[in-house]
Amino acid sequence: MPWSIPKRVSYPLSHEQVKGMLMRYDKNRDGKLSKQELRLAFKEMGLHFCSWKAGKAISSADKNGDGYINEDEMSEFVQYCSRWGIRIA
Repeated sequence: MPWSIPKRVSYPLSHEQVKGMLMRYDKNRDGKLSKQELRLAFKEMGLHFCSWKAGKAISSADKNGDGYINEDEMSEFVQYCSRWGIRIA
């Protein structure tokens, strides 16, 4: 019987792992994520409609209305992103 490797395996990620993965896209190191930084992150994760999703994520998680996702808004943002296939443990 031949041994095969599944083409795609999904492992749950912790909140901190997802946060760390997303914060790699904080290109200007200001501690928050802009719409452009989110668009790039989503694109590199293989998601479709990245610009639209980045805008929706900002409007959903940006509680102080400054147009960015900061440390205090990260939990809401990670929860929102889990709808697109980022599994969180």
